[in-house]
Amino acid sequence: MKHWRETAEIAERVAVLASSGRRAALATVVRIDGSSYRRPGAKLLIEDDGRTIGGVSGGCLEADVRGIALHVIETGTPQLLHYDTGADDHTVWGLGLGCNGSVDIFVQPATVPETLHVLTEIRARLDGTSAFGISTVVEGSSAVGETRVVDDVGAARSRVETIDGRTVFTEILDAPPSLIVCGAGDDARALVAYASDAGFAVTVVDHRHAFLAADRFPSAKRLVHLRPEAAAGALAIDARTLAVVKTHSFVHDRDWLRMFLTTRVSYVGVLGPRARADQMLEEIGERRDPRVFAPVGLSLGADGPEQIAISVVAELLAVLTRQQPGHLRERGQRIHAC
Repeated sequence: MKHWRETAEIAERVAVLASSGRRAALATVVRIDGSSYRRPGAKLLIEDDGRTIGGVSGGCLEADVRGIALHVIETGTPQLLHYDTGADDHTVWGLGLGCNGSVDIFVQPATVPETLHVLTEIRARLDGTSAFGISTVVEGSSAVGETRVVDDVGAARSRVETIDGRTVFTEILDAPPSLIVCGAGDDARALVAYASDAGFAVTVVDHRHAFLAADRFPSAKRLVHLRPEAAAGALAIDARTLAVVKTHSFVHDRDWLRMFLTTRVSYVGVLGPRARADQMLEEIGERRDPRVFAPVGLSLGADGPEQIAISVVAELLAVLTRQQPGHLRERGQRIHAC
């Protein structure tokens, strides 16, 4: 879901650069093996003055990719890069990474007419909510760099395949899950910002119109002036919707909880102690529902709005990916193993 937002930001930037006569190159992770900071589809935009947006690693590859991308901008010739480290090789092309994995990155001109045409298509689809694919020829005797948008992706996953003797990378972009934050108080600002950065499409809802100022929640997708009794038909809630209830009013929180439990929402986090949520459930005639997480957030020893927001977003990600939270050092398999 992070890729949806990242792709949108890059596509917008490319359009701005092209309109002013600037040039840029786009680097995309197409394949990983072993340990890697980013998944296939991660992107880095390199502008003609060296400035960048996005990322293809944890910072260890960006400088090398940037240098190659500047050459791609000048020559107009795409390149497929391979960075590799094995158990006995702790340097990657002299970069000294020691990550014990391999990464393939495709670098292509981003502001040439054929790429701009495809990015226009991509921008239109990113305004919607349907999954789609982006297929790019990354290696072969012809048409390297040719890209097209694929609409009929079903439940397909991002992949590399050989078609007519050419290597094609297809990235599947799924629309980000919706997060509804009920309560636009000051402590919601960090939650909305962090959740948006993580890739959620965030809607902030409050019955107090003055709290819904755009400059308070610049990263929110929607700001909605609404009370819970009128919300069920106004918020387009489905099974990919998550919600956090934090109005700081027992009555309003209870009414929001009641409304959400009549929908297909997959998660409802409620701020406050467990006993408070239990009382709400009792008053609305509901038993403990597995979708209700109260107190909201992971146990991180958080203190203050920013730290609490981190614990909540961490819990949202764990629920969404069906992961049992724990220390990565205790995980027996690769970090990005499915």
